[in-house]
Amino acid sequence: MAAVDVGVSLRISVLDRSHTRRGRPPGEALRETVRFAQQAEALGFHRFWVAEHHSVPGVAGSAPTVLAAAVAAATSRIRVGTGGVMLPNHRTLVVAEQFGVLESLFPGRIDMGLGRSVGFTDGIRRALGTGKEAMGDFGAQLAELADWFTGDPLPYAGVHARPAEGLRLPVFVLANDAGADVAARAGAALVIGGLKRDGAALAAIERYREGFRPSVWWQEPYVVVAGNVAVADTREAALRLLMPEAWALARSRTHGVFPPLVPAEEVAALEMTDRERELYESSLAGHLHGTQEEVAAALADLVRRTGADEVLVTTGSYDRAALLDSYGRLAQLAGSAGGVTAPGRPASPDPVPSWT
Repeated sequence: MAAVDVGVSLRISVLDRSHTRRGRPPGEALRETVRFAQQAEALGFHRFWVAEHHSVPGVAGSAPTVLAAAVAAATSRIRVGTGGVMLPNHRTLVVAEQFGVLESLFPGRIDMGLGRSVGFTDGIRRALGTGKEAMGDFGAQLAELADWFTGDPLPYAGVHARPAEGLRLPVFVLANDAGADVAARAGAALVIGGLKRDGAALAAIERYREGFRPSVWWQEPYVVVAGNVAVADTREAALRLLMPEAWALARSRTHGVFPPLVPAEEVAALEMTDRERELYESSLAGHLHGTQEEVAAALADLVRRTGADEVLVTTGSYDRAALLDSYGRLAQLAGSAGGVTAPGRPASPDPVPSWT
């Protein structure tokens, strides 16, 4: 496969949601995530992140910090993190302690990616001991979490987050339109979906940059654009990679349950309701897929539109071999694994969080 120059310099990272496949146990999906992280490291990707989902039949990743520990132990160079830990579901002390343990075990390799979502259903939210209103406290939770790491002031008198206190690791906020303002005020890196050609994401990114306040986490704004990307020999083959997850999303929004992934051939043969078809096609419209040349051009356009420092790629496909092939092609886009490079725009270094 020939290298393709996209005309920009860009970091590319990976988010894996530990999707289950029909007829296979959740443990297999988790082990595949760890193997996938090793493969992503060999390909040269910058980060490998795992996610948090609760009571979802089609997703095995319910404890991201535990899974991140397994990934970090199985790799040696790639940065490892969460995309993300949903902060309203947890006490900030526990989150600080968990990431403190991770950073202590794997110094200089851990990213703390945080989100503001709560459980998908009332039952899940009750089981987690939270409610929809908790999302409104996200900014205060971020500030409290920062205090646990600095130790000054302490959120609770005499209580220290050990071994987190004094450690430095970058914080990322997974945000939609409104959440970008929270990320800016907190001085965190922004992770936002931006593959669709709509104005909301661009406006949110602009507000984030304008409103960014330097913090203990980051001194300058840093934007990661996230989305589904698939690369194959043909545009049609790349589309097939995206079909299983698009169908699972449509199914979840019409039946309330995100199911295990099924082969693309089965999805193509389904007789969908009008509503399912609408949701399915809407999901696919937000994804980026094609040959290496087509994806390279689309990435270049994405960077020009958003000014992104990094792209976080996720692909939920039933076919594991085709999935790995897609990531291999993505890593080769510029002839150097994991980096889309060209003269004129050097890649931004990972900053070291400062307490000053």
